[in-house]
Amino acid sequence: MQGLQFYRVMLLTPLLVLFSTPAAAATAYISDELTVPLRSGPSNQHRILHRGLPSGTQLEILGTDEEAGFTQIRTVRGTEGWIRSQYLVTQPIAKTRLVNAQAELRRVNQQLTRLREQNNELTRNNQSQASQNQQDSSRIQALENELEEITRVSANAIETHKLNQQLTETNARLRDELDDVAEARNRLEDNAENQAILIGAGLILLGLLAGVIIKARPQRSAWN
Repeated sequence: MQGLQFYRVMLLTPLLVLFSTPAAAATAYISDELTVPLRSGPSNQHRILHRGLPSGTQLEILGTDEEAGFTQIRTVRGTEGWIRSQYLVTQPIAKTRLVNAQAELRRVNQQLTRLREQNNELTRNNQSQASQNQQDSSRIQALENELEEITRVSANAIETHKLNQQLTETNARLRDELDDVAEARNRLEDNAENQAILIGAGLILLGLLAGVIIKARPQRSAWN
């Protein structure tokens, strides 16, 4: 008997704590009994409103009668009544907790499966990205080598271009000097031709003068 009283006190203590502070409506559950009658008042003499609330039924606590050992509740369907406090617990029964735990386990397993799939996908993406990075690195190295070669060739081309410019300028200067020499030679040749013409004309003129002089001399008589 004392053990039963102790058990009732242990069950009622959480309820007293719940109702000692004003807060939102608390929640309780039918304990691991088969069925619990719901009465219209806080005693076994009051009319039975429901002959058997099944264990695990969720109830909203409206009030309590500690002396009578009854608690006023409301079902999820809106039925209000009184039930013995000894049948109430503040946590869902083991069966309900097991069902909830199984549902939670399924949810966690599904989430774990999704996370594993995401991890596998990320792993594949990382591998693909690593391969792409390797290809990009190789391409970058090839482009750097190509740029270095182009720079070297460009430097040689620039130097060659400078040399070509210098050679072009030197060639132009030599051509100008050659033209000057050719022009001077042409002038000399023209002068030589003119001198030759003048000498020839002088010789002809001298010949004519000599002929005129010869003709102008008096002829001597044969008799003389």
